[in-house]
Amino acid sequence: MMGPMTPASAAQVAREIGTTPATLRRWVARGLIPQYDGIWTADVVAHARLIARMRERGHSFEQIRAAGDSGRLAFGYLSQLFPSAVATHTLEQAAEETGLEPALIERILTTLGLPATVVHQISTSELELLRHSAAVLAAGLPLIAFLQLVRVHGQALAQIADAEVRLFHMYVHEPLMREGVPGVEMAEEMRGLASDLLPLIAPMMDLVHKRLLAHFVDQDVIGHMEAELDPSDRLGLGQVRVAVAFADLAGYTRMTEELGDEHAVDIVERFVADVEHTLPDDARIIKTIGDEAMVVATDPAALVDWAVGFQQLHRTRPLPRIGMHYGTVLYRDGDYYGREVNQAARVSARSGAGEVLVTRPVVEAAGGHLDFERIGEVRLKGFSEATELFVASSTAR
Repeated sequence: MMGPMTPASAAQVAREIGTTPATLRRWVARGLIPQYDGIWTADVVAHARLIARMRERGHSFEQIRAAGDSGRLAFGYLSQLFPSAVATHTLEQAAEETGLEPALIERILTTLGLPATVVHQISTSELELLRHSAAVLAAGLPLIAFLQLVRVHGQALAQIADAEVRLFHMYVHEPLMREGVPGVEMAEEMRGLASDLLPLIAPMMDLVHKRLLAHFVDQDVIGHMEAELDPSDRLGLGQVRVAVAFADLAGYTRMTEELGDEHAVDIVERFVADVEHTLPDDARIIKTIGDEAMVVATDPAALVDWAVGFQQLHRTRPLPRIGMHYGTVLYRDGDYYGREVNQAARVSARSGAGEVLVTRPVVEAAGGHLDFERIGEVRLKGFSEATELFVASSTAR
């Protein structure tokens, strides 16, 4: 974060935001930086940086002034709460300091999802990140595993950061704008709230991370023990044997047309929440796409029990439909890939409203308290061989 500077350091500000001192003076003269009173404080620099970005996008002085007056630019002042992105090292200098190859540095930074320019304009923050990366590799974690973790962390944190910004904007920034709070006052109020919240995020995430690590360590230990009971269950590196289920809402597209997007999204959110809250301990949602949730579990019997029970809880339209398969898949970057995953998705596409449709491997792994009605062998889209399908239901119907 840049501290207060004297007027003579306007050249430094200009270099930092990618403009010229003359341009800065012109912006001040046009009243685009109302906070400027002869000293380039952090607030003033943050506002100047926003103006530079707006001008790069082709916005006129009148548009920028109106945006500032209405408070639409107030969110940008929060940038001073974060580490400076000013380049302090070249790629070669970073490689020398960390001992990492330049190509690996580039791969780490881009895999994390950082802007491409970061590779050639490395800041102090990125350098610290690279030092930690070098320490992780030196501790003995294989490079292939490290790079997958980097990608998973980058994708997950990008989603978290995006949600934080959007929710802050929707529930803090927008209400202040509707109340007509002046731009400068709005920026100060938002910065005060953000500065109070920001220190709480890291410890919260750390606690949740450790709690979830403990959970998945337990699941992994159980999985290893059960695998040892069956010597034929030896899998290749990167392979895992899991049950994969796809669950969605039958007629969701039509429902969107009938009820409108907002009502339909509310229904989907409740549906996904119901899935999350009822899953067995060893299962979790891997991803959602629209109204569809992909669920993976190590125990196929427990997952098909859940699927049948879940359908019994839902008796009103739109009804869920669930397709499920059990087999060996590839694990990469926190996700699951391969023929068996595709087969589970195709099974789900063939299921009807309120149905749980499963394959033969699921039936063989399930307990005796469920009924499986064979509906025959079906040629699923994209598969050359027919797949034997069953409708799963409770014997207590």
